[in-house]
Amino acid sequence: MIPPIHLLDEIDSTNAEARRRAEGGDASSQWIVARRQSAGRGRRGREWNSDTGNLFATLLTLTNKPAAEAAQITFVAALAVADLLDAFATPGAVSIKWPNDVMLDGVKSCGILIESGTQASGALWLAVGIGVNLAHAPEGTERPATSLAAHLRSDIAYPPAIDDAATVLAETFAVWQARWESLGFQPILDAWTARTRGLDGPCVARLGHETVEGTAEGVAPDGALRLRTADGALRLISAGDVFFGAAA
Repeated sequence: MIPPIHLLDEIDSTNAEARRRAEGGDASSQWIVARRQSAGRGRRGREWNSDTGNLFATLLTLTNKPAAEAAQITFVAALAVADLLDAFATPGAVSIKWPNDVMLDGVKSCGILIESGTQASGALWLAVGIGVNLAHAPEGTERPATSLAAHLRSDIAYPPAIDDAATVLAETFAVWQARWESLGFQPILDAWTARTRGLDGPCVARLGHETVEGTAEGVAPDGALRLRTADGALRLISAGDVFFGAAA
């Protein structure tokens, strides 16, 4: 079942609104979508550019899964965004970069931020924040960014409107979430791996307190990146800024 979509003209952050609703006891699954954010956030507290015409959406949902397993929803989100972009982009343009950056011709086009907490009832809530560059790409970012508008199929003149894109995203997310909940993580990981590049070559992982260089050797069963360092040690990277094929 597809959760209802609440479309707002402006909000500080769709993730912040999801948190407020969850901490207020709202136990219903729902999408919170905004035409504009005044205080959008990316990973590690980075500002998320909020140009009008792009998609800013958060799925608020509850789960009975333990926190470590619930974190797998980031792979579900990446697949859902990839399917959304596939509906409008030139064939073959869409790919995924570990763990959840969705790329158009190798350039980042979206951001995904997962936040969570526990309600008074003990249920774990998840806020799956998704920002997709539909019409515009931010400038001056650490790594290049692009928008769907620059990669449209030849028979499509304009990127989808925000409400239309939100509907497609809700539909694709519901499909992958249902597979995850009924079949477990492996089918999700298999589909994600088929779309992901760079899992068998040089990479650099910036982990905040250290930078690790080596060769990627695929992913572990839980989705962690397997990184073989020059001394032969195997590191499992669960989170961090990872760059494939070139130095960070």
